[in-house]
Amino acid sequence: MRKMFTDEFRCLEVINLCGGERLGFPCELEIDLECGSVVAFTVVREGSGFAFFCEREEYVIPWCKIECIGEDAILVKLNKNDLCSCQRGKIRKKHK
Repeated sequence: MRKMFTDEFRCLEVINLCGGERLGFPCELEIDLECGSVVAFTVVREGSGFAFFCEREEYVIPWCKIECIGEDAILVKLNKNDLCSCQRGKIRKKHK
């Protein structure tokens, strides 16, 4: 069994096998504390533009949609309807 730390997981790009779209990088895990299992993870894709005005898109992807976790990427399988239901929306990037 190969183990992976969260730092490694966060560095893997998430790619949708249905169309090859690059969704972004994982930023959060949703864990069911009663079962002790991961239920979903949040992916963030930074928008283009100046850093101050940049927007980002977030997707909450069910763990069961993962097809493969490799050394360089996480492959998920989301059809168009799945992807729309996973999208949390566009959020303006906060600056400190």
